[in-house]
Amino acid sequence: MTAINPQELLQQFASDNYAGICPEAWMSMQAANHGHVIAYGDDPWTTRAANAFRNLFETDCEVYFVFNGTAANSLALASLCQSYHGVICCEAAHVETDECGAPEFFSNGSKLLVAPSAQGKLTPQSIRELATKRQDIHYPKPRAVTLTQSTETGRVYSIAELKAIAEECLAHRLSLHMDGARFANAVASLGCTPAELTWKSGVDVLCFGGTKNGMAAGEAVLFFNRKLAEDFDYRCKQAGQLASKMRYLSAPWVGMIESGAWLRNAAHANQCAQLLASRVERINGIRLARPVEANAVFLLASEAILDGLRSRGWHFYTFIGGAARFMFAWDTTAARIDDFVRDLEECAAHAS
Repeated sequence: MTAINPQELLQQFASDNYAGICPEAWMSMQAANHGHVIAYGDDPWTTRAANAFRNLFETDCEVYFVFNGTAANSLALASLCQSYHGVICCEAAHVETDECGAPEFFSNGSKLLVAPSAQGKLTPQSIRELATKRQDIHYPKPRAVTLTQSTETGRVYSIAELKAIAEECLAHRLSLHMDGARFANAVASLGCTPAELTWKSGVDVLCFGGTKNGMAAGEAVLFFNRKLAEDFDYRCKQAGQLASKMRYLSAPWVGMIESGAWLRNAAHANQCAQLLASRVERINGIRLARPVEANAVFLLASEAILDGLRSRGWHFYTFIGGAARFMFAWDTTAARIDDFVRDLEECAAHAS
């Protein structure tokens, strides 16, 4: 067996997907790993997790559990649309840039109608322009709007922004879907309740991300408009998303929600992002590409500086707007941020 290089296990900031499982999710999975229970979601752990979501969101929503975010978003949008419909999204939306055509695939052809945006956010005006662009039968009929919270560019939609978007959706008879892969980070950033940031602001469907928040796998799909959930269980089955041993997808949510870890993890990740942002502001040759609102920091730096970081073993992406993206997770340590800042300062000094 090939030995693992300890250097490969060091904390990285390329993605919050790099992090392991947080203790609350791990212990809850371990607690569920006893005895025999009914399969395919008819077990007490799945019921308990679904009720935990209903309590958290203060409403009797429909709750489903799937393996990953691509399935959650794609199946949710497919439940809102027929094949001849269109889904309005931002050009930087995850469903547009990183789902490999899955929303179109699972909806049997619904077209993504993409709105340009300098900030990575949808606006009521951009929705209105696409919803009214064409009314003829030769063009996909707009049926839904999807937004990413927090966005791929690290921004957070405020409650006021969401309500304005929901009003525009209502005016054009569009359902509103929220891709919440980092929904917990948005809640922590705004200091509001999950209900205020979703159904109380007009959101019909939320895909609540667990993987980036400290779980091994698993996303929850919450239908606040219960009519839109018709036959969603069949969609999950057909798409290979109905876990036979569902308790291992749902049990971690019990630990996350009942302990409050979902919010603590997100708040910690956000605080780490703010810490890095405050540390890099005084380094020559480095500047923030945009405000830090959740757990992402985007830095503008020369290729010489970025190459220097790579040579020192740091991983990061530059595919979103050209800036280098650094993500923070539930387990990020201040000491590792210190390591990064020290290397960044040295790389900047050498490049000057």
